[in-house]
Amino acid sequence: MTGNLIVRDLSKTYATADKQVPALSGINLEVKPREFVSVIGPNGSGKSTLLKIVAGIISPTSGTFAISGTAAYMPQDHALLPWRTIEENLLLPSDVKKISRETMRKKIRDLLVEFGLEQFSNLYPASLSGGMRQKAALLRTTLQNPSLLLLDEPFAALDALTRLEAHEWLLLLLEKMHAGVLLITHDIREAIYLSDTIYVLSPRPGTVLEKLTVPLPRPRRHEHLQTPEALALEKKLFSLLINKL
Repeated sequence: MTGNLIVRDLSKTYATADKQVPALSGINLEVKPREFVSVIGPNGSGKSTLLKIVAGIISPTSGTFAISGTAAYMPQDHALLPWRTIEENLLLPSDVKKISRETMRKKIRDLLVEFGLEQFSNLYPASLSGGMRQKAALLRTTLQNPSLLLLDEPFAALDALTRLEAHEWLLLLLEKMHAGVLLITHDIREAIYLSDTIYVLSPRPGTVLEKLTVPLPRPRRHEHLQTPEALALEKKLFSLLINKL
């Protein structure tokens, strides 16, 4: 195995009372160590189904996938526990894995300071903005020290400016990790800005239409989205998606 994640010939069909509904068909993809991979496609193309299969939440109908190391999954909703403060939410992985709370608490407090969240540590999720809740949820996901991050449209509910800030925050966080990322998104520019590789899915049942390499240097800057290479890639992705609707 050469990648953090290898998916081979993965298919998923849902059974209803009177018919079979195919969601995915013959998906092949790979996430290499420290690679950022995005999956885009129209509504109903099976993007979230793919992520839930890899996260172990649901089973595929056929095909295989293999993860080298551990994976951490973040759903579209931040899933912070409303009765816990932000710091207590961040301590949740240590509670599950029975790691010393004091050891984890010091690490959490250092990270809260580093990422500008220390003033929110004793607040409850309802007191925070959507952007702050997503930051806390991302931080909690990374505290599991995974080799693979599985992110299901984590920025979809944020306004445009908050989303740009969250992108920068995520990339800064990833610089300190050695994890690969599999991101589900509807946002073409988000995929280009964050990713090394983009997979485009067809309408249901989702199949891989194309695998594209993002020809932009790292570290990324938002000005990169205005380069001829980025604009050409955006045009190609838009064309792929529109022509298949």
